[in-house]
Amino acid sequence: MLLLSEVIIANPQVDNFEELVIVLREVSKGSDELFFRMDVKPDYVDVPNNWEDRLEASFY
Repeated sequence: MLLLSEVIIANPQVDNFEELVIVLREVSKGSDELFFRMDVKPDYVDVPNNWEDRLEASFY
């Protein structure tokens, strides 16, 4: 299971939510993980209200 906190910690260069979406998409394509858990809320100023839906869509 891929955890959002692990993605954020492993990618400190990410400065905003849109970059996080791109990084998560790349990580999921290169990973054999089948499940994704959002164990933290991203701490960026541009996090939209539908952030969970956006991240889930970028993972799958």
